[in-house]
Amino acid sequence: MSATDLAIRARGLNKRFGHVQAVKNLDLEVPRARIFGFLGPNGSGKSTTIRMLCGLLTPSSGEIEVLGHEIPRDAENLRMKVGYMTQRFSLYEDLSGIENLQFIGNVYTLDRQRRKKRIAEVSEQFGLGAFLSQRAGTLSGGQKQRLALAAATLHEPELLFLDEPTSAVDPENRRAFWESLFDLVDAGTTILVSTHYMDEAERCHALIILDEGELVASGSPSQLGQDIDAQVVLVQSAQPRRAGKALHAHPWVRSVAQIGNELRVLVVRGQVDAAAAVQQAILGAGLDAASCRLGSASLEDVFVAATLSRKEAA
Repeated sequence: MSATDLAIRARGLNKRFGHVQAVKNLDLEVPRARIFGFLGPNGSGKSTTIRMLCGLLTPSSGEIEVLGHEIPRDAENLRMKVGYMTQRFSLYEDLSGIENLQFIGNVYTLDRQRRKKRIAEVSEQFGLGAFLSQRAGTLSGGQKQRLALAAATLHEPELLFLDEPTSAVDPENRRAFWESLFDLVDAGTTILVSTHYMDEAERCHALIILDEGELVASGSPSQLGQDIDAQVVLVQSAQPRRAGKALHAHPWVRSVAQIGNELRVLVVRGQVDAAAAVQQAILGAGLDAASCRLGSASLEDVFVAATLSRKEAA
């Protein structure tokens, strides 16, 4: 992929805080006009990476190019081209919604006419009209989220950074929020979003999985499911807890997760008949296994398998 097709390119990116290495040798390419996801648990380096990419943190080593600008050298020139929505609501809670947007417009040096036009446009786009006159601190989680997204896009950035933007939002508002993101992408915006929600990661065009600062997997959600270094076996058992404990005793079982009365078992790739092996292991423990069948890997399965592989290799 050529440099002109990329919104972000990073090579050998590292960040240390004293003795802690938060990001380790990260290589990254983010295509333009796509939603690119960072998936990982708390402490995996997602927020640190985003802050380096938008010039808020200086990397310990490595190279970063964002929208043709070398970062952190050109961070000031990049500022007008990017938007940044933090995990925590960062607007002024004592100001009304409209006052916050006017303030953000001044920060981005929008002239009066353009500021007025853009506030009207984002108010309609994100459904802010009913609560623009309310103090921001009195808004619900979903309303705050919409206001924050409007503020982050007020200056029409080419690239939008979203750092776990839906952590305190109900499922209905999360779905509406993601519909807004796809509208922005259709208009040409590139979006980089960090999350620890598997269903959100599956909505991304492509993503990387980070664990303890290291990249452990990358690709589209469907590609990651196909490339998983394990087989998924779905087990129906009258005694799922006991069956799961029995399976944990076998070295070829990578993980067992119970979902309702069903077990999702990750088996090392290479078992000739993974489903038969799982069933035999359960029967050998004197337990019933009503059915054992191969299943498709979910993104959660991919995440578990990738992080286990990293820990085993360490």
